[in-house]
Amino acid sequence: MNNETTTLMSLQEAMKRVDNKLQALEAQFKELDFTKDNLTQKFENHSKTLAIQAAQDEMWTAVLALKFTPMELNIVYSYVAEVLICLHTHVLEKLPDLVRGLPTLASVLRRKVRNKRIRVVWESVLEECGLQEGDITALCTFFIAHGNKAEHYAAKVRQMYIRDITLMITNMVKNQALQQGLLRAVHIIEKGKAVRNPEEQPSSLKELLPSVKN
Repeated sequence: MNNETTTLMSLQEAMKRVDNKLQALEAQFKELDFTKDNLTQKFENHSKTLAIQAAQDEMWTAVLALKFTPMELNIVYSYVAEVLICLHTHVLEKLPDLVRGLPTLASVLRRKVRNKRIRVVWESVLEECGLQEGDITALCTFFIAHGNKAEHYAAKVRQMYIRDITLMITNMVKNQALQQGLLRAVHIIEKGKAVRNPEEQPSSLKELLPSVKN
């Protein structure tokens, strides 16, 4: 074997070793990229969870810090309760075969997470009413916090006490998400989108969200 042949074979072996090392490095980089993507996703999910928890804590703080008089609280509660009844009623109208399985708004909120059909209907009802999920969080938080002590006032009674409920809410509710949710609730009721004669259904108010705390 002459020197040229030996040199060529050595060069080929050297290039093969380099190629093997490059392939190994490429595999390592792919593994590092995969690990990086996993860590990034976990970090983003954790950040979202913390953000949601912080928003929920802020909402509860805002709701519990409200300085309404008993009369004002009853009036705001009345709008909130009627909107929640309205939403539940509209969902059942679109899902007549599931009426028995969705006895409360709480059951709708629970089951929509895993049931696509319920979720689609729920989202369509929110869109029709001009509401967003953040508004529902605000309204449900308010209802849970004050539902046990508040009293429902019919529309005629509300008008006797406060002529401009939107101004009152704007002046007294500083949390933007809570303020927006309450103002939209008032808008829906005043525009006649709520269920007919909700004051004639007092039992519905008590049964509206019996297990939301869970």
